[in-house]
Amino acid sequence: MFPYKTSLHINRKSKEPLFLQLTNQFIHLIKEGKIPSGTKLIGTRSLAELLQVHRKTIVACYEELAMQGWLETIPKKGTFVPENLPLLKSEDYKGNKVSDNIDQIGFSYYKSNLPGKTIEKEEGWLYVNDGVSDGRLTPTEDLAKIYRRISARKNITKHLGYISTQGNEQLRSVLANYLNETRGLTISKDHILITRGSQMGIWLSAQLLLKEEDIIVVGETNYASADITFLHQGAKVLRVPVDENGIDTVALEKICESQQIKGVYVTSHHHHPTTVTLSAERRICLLNLAKKHSFAIIEDDYDYDFNYNHAPILPLASHDVHHNVIYIGSVCKTVAPVFRVGYLIADKEFVNEASQVRGFVDRQGDALQELTFAEFIKSGDLDRHIRKVLKVYEKRRDLFCNLLKEELSEFFSFNKPKGGMAVWLTLNKKYTWNQVSDIAKKYKLAIGNVSRYDMAKTNHNAIRMGFATFNEEELYELIKRMKFTMKDLVNQEKSV
Repeated sequence: MFPYKTSLHINRKSKEPLFLQLTNQFIHLIKEGKIPSGTKLIGTRSLAELLQVHRKTIVACYEELAMQGWLETIPKKGTFVPENLPLLKSEDYKGNKVSDNIDQIGFSYYKSNLPGKTIEKEEGWLYVNDGVSDGRLTPTEDLAKIYRRISARKNITKHLGYISTQGNEQLRSVLANYLNETRGLTISKDHILITRGSQMGIWLSAQLLLKEEDIIVVGETNYASADITFLHQGAKVLRVPVDENGIDTVALEKICESQQIKGVYVTSHHHHPTTVTLSAERRICLLNLAKKHSFAIIEDDYDYDFNYNHAPILPLASHDVHHNVIYIGSVCKTVAPVFRVGYLIADKEFVNEASQVRGFVDRQGDALQELTFAEFIKSGDLDRHIRKVLKVYEKRRDLFCNLLKEELSEFFSFNKPKGGMAVWLTLNKKYTWNQVSDIAKKYKLAIGNVSRYDMAKTNHNAIRMGFATFNEEELYELIKRMKFTMKDLVNQEKSV
């Protein structure tokens, strides 16, 4: 007889009902072939006594198994595993395990070859980033109050079903007014598609603009995720130089005179990664070139709100009289990356098409979260939050730049950024960032994949180093660990 008592186990502390615990164990034993097809099971009373449970528990278990097709009851004969139940083909058993390699996949698939994004953070480590906000400054209580208030409304159920792939109408209306006032735009809610952050906007734009071998122009240094998105679409990425005035529009014009391009991707406010601002002259030139050669400008305005030395410069989209600009932004950087609320702004027809495409990868956004941010923006809470964190981040920028200059000037050169949340840090040509990154691990300092800053293979030997996410104490600790790292690197060079 099958060893029921030693093969079936009851966990009385589990929240899962006892009959379901037994049901799932029976299914597992049948699938593994340990209880073969045609086996007659022990009676409900006998099994209840063996396992010391109520008979009703066993009856419920058998009924559930019968309903799922794992058992059949034959009148006056008993309960059996069906004779026609196919066996699940598996490897030979090794004790209670089917296979030592549980991760071996059973089918073929096409690999994306995309770089990984996951970061498993460990206690005691400092992680260098591209420039992200400090989650400790996020107004979570204010947002939670709004969310709870919205959730308690009597008519909230109408927002719990499927909504437009374009996003919540109230948020689009509030955003249109807000962006018209703060960015100099002249749009309505129909020009806005709510996305889950800027990256979705970049991806949707690439889907609609680019096919195999279509040309898109980017800076020689550029936001790596945008490059990868365009390349993954099969597009041909051409690069133009970037200097203290942004992308070189003279070089862009030469490209336009020799071949048809579909788009230009630009981070006009604070170029990613170098943090420089696109000059007024080049802005006008870029818009004129887009009109003349009929290409799209994807303007990624990822950190418009963070300016320390002057008022924000209005985006290209505010001067776009010929409808060539696709304007992309988000509140992820401003408030916290966890809130995946972004926007894509363009001509109505383009927005409608992008909404259709979005619906097949992400049916819709989080309506309650979108309503929350509609109220957060409309009430003025977003502007108050921006004013608050601007003061904090400006102090952190100043401290970080001063410490770099005082403690590490022999190794690094940089220009103090006028805005944003990161410094473009150039390493002395005697060393490489890969060397620095390897040694830094000894001091629990994670610099990450430095190759993403040089996809054009220009060997500029620079990376973005964010300062906003670190408080004063952490900035001192960051510089301390960098000093230890560079000291070790110098000693290593001397010993060679």
